[in-house]
Amino acid sequence: MSRPSHPANGSNPLRDRVDTARGASGTGVSVFAVLVLFTLFAGDFWRNLISWPGYFVLAGVLAVGSVVFVVRRRPVVRWRTLPKSLVLFLAFAVVSLAWSAYPGATALGLVAQFATTAAAVFLAFCLSWPALLTALANAFRWILGLSLLFELVVAVFVRKPILPLTPAQPAPTSHIPSAFYWSRDLLFHGGQIQGIVGNSNLLAMVALLGLVVFGIQLADRSIRRGTAITWVVVAVLTFALTRSSTVFIAAVFTAVVLGFALWTRRAGPERRRPVYLTAAALAVVVVVSVALFASRIPVLLGKSEDLTGRLTIWNSVIHLAQERPVFGWGWVSYWAPWVSPFKDLAVRSGVEYLQAHNAWLDVWLQLGIVGLVIFALLVLSTLWRSWFLAVDRPRVAVADDLPYTALALLPLLLLAALLAQSLAESRMLIEGGWALLALISLKTKQSAP
Repeated sequence: MSRPSHPANGSNPLRDRVDTARGASGTGVSVFAVLVLFTLFAGDFWRNLISWPGYFVLAGVLAVGSVVFVVRRRPVVRWRTLPKSLVLFLAFAVVSLAWSAYPGATALGLVAQFATTAAAVFLAFCLSWPALLTALANAFRWILGLSLLFELVVAVFVRKPILPLTPAQPAPTSHIPSAFYWSRDLLFHGGQIQGIVGNSNLLAMVALLGLVVFGIQLADRSIRRGTAITWVVVAVLTFALTRSSTVFIAAVFTAVVLGFALWTRRAGPERRRPVYLTAAALAVVVVVSVALFASRIPVLLGKSEDLTGRLTIWNSVIHLAQERPVFGWGWVSYWAPWVSPFKDLAVRSGVEYLQAHNAWLDVWLQLGIVGLVIFALLVLSTLWRSWFLAVDRPRVAVADDLPYTALALLPLLLLAALLAQSLAESRMLIEGGWALLALISLKTKQSAP
């Protein structure tokens, strides 16, 4: 894996201005991009509001629209500028149809995967880096703003937990599990708010990603200072109200990555060895600490000893994966609860979960060790490019005397947050998580911020 070449992949300010003039970041594309990102990260909002069938229609329209925009854009795509690991992973998921234990569910999963990938391709090829930053910021503002407004309306006017308008499954008549509620009316009771996405962990993740995006806008002064500060405060407030311990760890990890990236920038290309040695030592300390104090970590995070049921789910997934360790059971994306072996695989307190709560275990289960290796190559190659785009000075010529920008940190910090989340959630394989991973993989291969 070679170090990215900035002169080959570097951005050109003149070209960016020409792209804008041609409509790459025009109003129509920008509005559509915000709607796509909003839907990717707040899919549960639409499903709770207009039902799963309604959501499928909306998702289909957005997927087709993404393809249309890309075709109209007519991007110049060369094989050498495509991330091979991304193409290989998608191809292997398709090939898994040949040995899938549930070919019908695999076919549906592939449709969802390629629809999400189409959105990522649209965002990567039709938006410049500044336009992408703006689209992400606007989408996250809508999600965070509507979430706080939603919880406020529930707390002030409804004053009791509310169920989705169109639930995916009928709620039990006796005891309704808390996970079934759209909002649990906890804004004024010190509890974990769930926002329009109906899940505190998902809302916390949007708040974390929003904090990254708003912070970059503030640092680069790409929007008014007061506006940027306001939304940073909103993101922090939302994050605090979710009280998500898993995303708190992701936030700490992202902050550490930011610190090392800034240190590497300051050190310069010739004095980076101490940075990398420190990072390696810190990684060893963390791994050893986790191994020695694993039993105490859940208490520190305010979790039960089985990490809110995750250990039970992980054990079930591992046992199942060991039955087909090399090539897996077949790709499925979201688990299909109507087919074996997913039916009743992960049920806790009356709630059936449709993921392994760990992206890496989920890939092993579905695509085996071979798929896991390909997925690891995809993540590592994307991380490699994102790191050097963040720490090297931008180049449009031989000299590397251009100033650093905060925007260059965007792919690295977004990916860092996704990686940390992937240890406790499988969201990196579906919807907004997968779109973001595919987008960063495509975009970092094409051009630098």
